[in-house]
Amino acid sequence: MSTLTPPRERLDTGEGTGLGKPWQVIVLNDDHNTFQGVAFALSAVIPGVDYDKGMALATKIDATGLAVVWSGHREQAELYWEQLKGYGLTMAPLEA
Repeated sequence: MSTLTPPRERLDTGEGTGLGKPWQVIVLNDDHNTFQGVAFALSAVIPGVDYDKGMALATKIDATGLAVVWSGHREQAELYWEQLKGYGLTMAPLEA
């Protein structure tokens, strides 16, 4: 007698699943946030971003006008977008 194995759940990586592209959280350059303030906010909100990486992103934002600071699933992107906006950063609309 054989037993059936239940189907395994597959981890959704967002690639080729028909769910579309990852959502992007984009911070825009502005005239009221300091490099240190941007770095602090990014390091407080975005996983894997420490203060030094936050400073590098702040430099990129200053030099190019914007930076994608995180991308992934919509719900998480919305949360990070709201939190960064709460720190006073100038945010672009969420993009998929």
